[in-house]
Amino acid sequence: MTLNKLFLFLFLIALSPDLSSEQLLVTAQKGDGIYAILRRYQLLDYTCNLNEFYRLNKLKNNAALMIGSTYKLPIEVLNFDGKSIRSSTGNDNYARALAIQHYNEALLAAEVRPEDFRENKVLYLPFHIDNCFEEKLEAAPAEIMDEGEIAKTGGKPGAKPQELEQVTTSAFRTFDIFGEKYAYVPKIDNKLAGRIFYIVSGHGGPDPGTIGKRAGHHLHEDEYAYDVALRMTRNILAHGGTPYMIVRDTDGIRDERYLKGDKDETVWGGQAIPYQQKARLQQRTNIINTLYEEHLAKGITDQTMISIHVDSRAKNKKIDLFFYHHDTDLVGARQAEKMQAVVRKKYDQVRKGRGYAGTVGTRDLHVLREAMCSGVFIELGNITNSSDQVRIVEPSNRQLIADWLVEGLFN
Repeated sequence: MTLNKLFLFLFLIALSPDLSSEQLLVTAQKGDGIYAILRRYQLLDYTCNLNEFYRLNKLKNNAALMIGSTYKLPIEVLNFDGKSIRSSTGNDNYARALAIQHYNEALLAAEVRPEDFRENKVLYLPFHIDNCFEEKLEAAPAEIMDEGEIAKTGGKPGAKPQELEQVTTSAFRTFDIFGEKYAYVPKIDNKLAGRIFYIVSGHGGPDPGTIGKRAGHHLHEDEYAYDVALRMTRNILAHGGTPYMIVRDTDGIRDERYLKGDKDETVWGGQAIPYQQKARLQQRTNIINTLYEEHLAKGITDQTMISIHVDSRAKNKKIDLFFYHHDTDLVGARQAEKMQAVVRKKYDQVRKGRGYAGTVGTRDLHVLREAMCSGVFIELGNITNSSDQVRIVEPSNRQLIADWLVEGLFN
């Protein structure tokens, strides 16, 4: 080890909390309180972590910390065997392993951990992952909470959310509808807390929407719109919002270029999607309006519908991602303009000099006219144009679209 590397290693040790074979130890610094320390270690979302901190350190509620004193955190320190979290912890639960992995990665990204657990073979297991099953989520009314119903229905046909048990676990933050790889949704912040979103991917069921062709594959509008909508829904959850996936499937988020078309999509509540277009559209707005009125009766007014589509034009016609709102919906107009502004800014950053020509306009579309809440209708590109196809075919691009659109929802 060189002198510089040795110095860096010793410096990181000095900054790092002490390790125990059982609990992670931390020394209180000037200005540290219990809440500050738990927030630093991303433990404050769960009341059980706070209670466990008091118990471990034999403290009374709201006790002050002594500068220079060492305290036990509600985090168990384990040896990582270099193979998997499941084998390291002796538990085969995949969702649990994902939760532990993402917790450790979040601390690394926040520079709370000096090294990745795969490098120093030290794994942190926060108390809430195995012990907070009794907690209720407080971000929205429990009887319509997306985290319980999205997780438990998983988009499966015939599932009836209103018949499900209304208390759900917040410990794992896992949702079957996103698929195994993306089931765990880390809590990033509360930028969208208290806000309701109805995410509607276009077409579905008997209607694939418009169809493009690329490299011998058929590109079904409903599949690509659904994947972007699902990624948006996951992002909204991560930022503390309450999203409803109105059109639902069991495919989960897919990282393939060519998404296989099917006709098994349902809608919220497990209903089959009708064959006739008017009936399909009315079914969706009826669901949105029912949920809207339920929330409104509880005093929640910040509710937005977002409809995702892929346009179809002449093959040589390139178009940028663009937006519609109803001409009577001023709130929807402002929302569309905010989302467009974020997309424009991102293009200026990642494709400097390319320019961006996506527009915001009005259109008398059924979902915009009939939905009681404000709404934004988004077209992702021209599904027949080879250049625009890259925007939806590449899974990383679908994620970027979702990221940018959700950023446009922030106040």
